[in-house]
Amino acid sequence: MRNITIRTEFIKLQDLLKLANAVGSGGEAKERIQGGEVRVNGEVCTQRGKKLRPGDVAALDGQEYAPVYAD
Repeated sequence: MRNITIRTEFIKLQDLLKLANAVGSGGEAKERIQGGEVRVNGEVCTQRGKKLRPGDVAALDGQEYAPVYAD
């Protein structure tokens, strides 16, 4: 699992994937999320704007990404 540091209360799913370099662009994030390729907390998520907070886990292509607060 790869931790992604955020400085806000939450991060949108599409932004987390872009920040983690899991996708090359916002357009790719949109297509892959809406295509059912992304899981959040073990369930398929098709909402690009899904708010993720520390404790949530997004998965794409066998890799997991978790937002964590900056110290």
